[in-house]
Amino acid sequence: MKILFVMPKVGSWATHGKHVAPNQLYAHWAAYVREKGYTDVQVIDGKAMEIPMAELVEQVKAKDPDVVVLGEQLHSYGGYGVLKHFKEAAQKIKAVLPRTQIIFGGLWYSAMPVQTLEENQAVDFVVMGEEESFYDLISALDKKKDLRDVAGVTSRIGGEIVMGPHKSLLTDLDSLPLPAYDLFPMDKYVGHTHWKPFVDMVTSRGCPSACTFCYEWDQYDPRSPSDFLKWRAKSPERVIEELELLYKKYGVQVVVIQDDNFNVDPARVKRFCELKEKKQIPVKWVSLGRAIDWVNCEEILPLMKRTGLFMGVFGIEVTTPEELKKIAKGITIDQIKKTIEILRKNDIAVVADIMMGFDYDNEQIVKQRYEFTDEVDPDVLWIGYVTPAPNSPMWRIALKKDWIDPRKVDFSQWDFLHPVIPTDHLSIEDLGRLGSWCMREFYSKPGRINRIMESNFDQLAKLCFQDVMAGVGKWEAGATKGEVHV
Repeated sequence: MKILFVMPKVGSWATHGKHVAPNQLYAHWAAYVREKGYTDVQVIDGKAMEIPMAELVEQVKAKDPDVVVLGEQLHSYGGYGVLKHFKEAAQKIKAVLPRTQIIFGGLWYSAMPVQTLEENQAVDFVVMGEEESFYDLISALDKKKDLRDVAGVTSRIGGEIVMGPHKSLLTDLDSLPLPAYDLFPMDKYVGHTHWKPFVDMVTSRGCPSACTFCYEWDQYDPRSPSDFLKWRAKSPERVIEELELLYKKYGVQVVVIQDDNFNVDPARVKRFCELKEKKQIPVKWVSLGRAIDWVNCEEILPLMKRTGLFMGVFGIEVTTPEELKKIAKGITIDQIKKTIEILRKNDIAVVADIMMGFDYDNEQIVKQRYEFTDEVDPDVLWIGYVTPAPNSPMWRIALKKDWIDPRKVDFSQWDFLHPVIPTDHLSIEDLGRLGSWCMREFYSKPGRINRIMESNFDQLAKLCFQDVMAGVGKWEAGATKGEVHV
């Protein structure tokens, strides 16, 4: 059984410059099936190698695989903007290799398996589950078992679309093999134009919160969206094992831990830092987390800084207690302010984002949201537009209000940097205008640039700030003119 993972050439967010990392879905799934005995596994990374679509298809044709896998686990490459490239790749590959089985998985597809198969005849299967479901599908294909019984998989069988049983989540993430980085061109990866060699890491899954807008809702079986709320994590020892491999074998210097809430368990974070320090792994790192999780880690922030943390990322999203409660963010205004205070106190650069496009948003609310953010003064501001994710509460709101038709989604715009739905009070054009106003106001404020560039922040943080600033014009062109970057 020849298994080929294919990543088409795609762009990146306007504020991220050149940004490319190994596809974590592929790295995990490939490692798992290889450990189970399927050793003829390869990856073509068209993004890293900058391979145009026509050439990519020719490379796939030359390898003549039994199975081609397309999909993504992280939204950090461009949200749903990557999906149009997966669709095109599937259609072109099927045209030249009609007997090759094509499997989709990961973001969007896991939550929309039936629609995916209905709309793209080139796709044969959608994996709704995780590594175990993918392996079960490969095994069933190899041994010609009944595909109807494969849990966590939706299959096209004789013209009929069949959803297999729900697959329970894997609870022990340490039982997974280390990601198959050896299949990737590891010297080609870079973050924010200047961070290299670079890798995104995933050390946990799910989230104990339930934010109404969160994109992570889309990676779970639509019959059991509450699976998203089951936070599961690799042990600090396993995370360090992976980090040590990345440093010693591939020379990686910078990682972004892409877990939405790496800091959920301060004891786990502390142990990670202690092991990293003990093993003298000099890799610098960035972490994401909610404000409450950063506050709970206040005592260990000096240790986190000492072991290479140079940027902390968190979501402000909205800026009143009433709104925070409405979107189920699970944080307070005081925690937002405290997070910025304690990160800056430890010379850790602060990246914060606000969102616009909630159903109740009007111009006054959006401007108040910006004014609060300007006052608390993070170092880097990212603005995201509400982009409904399947399974999420915001998805249900948008469907009820007839703001989206799932069968007519223009994925080139669904990258979180283009407004794609209106609000009760604002048009899509209004949201684009307001977002551009916020970005210009923030990055043109006198003294902000000098403060950051003259600070004690790590040089990598300053380079990131410069990269984001360089992309503001492109960001505005996307938000107001529909310019496509992914």
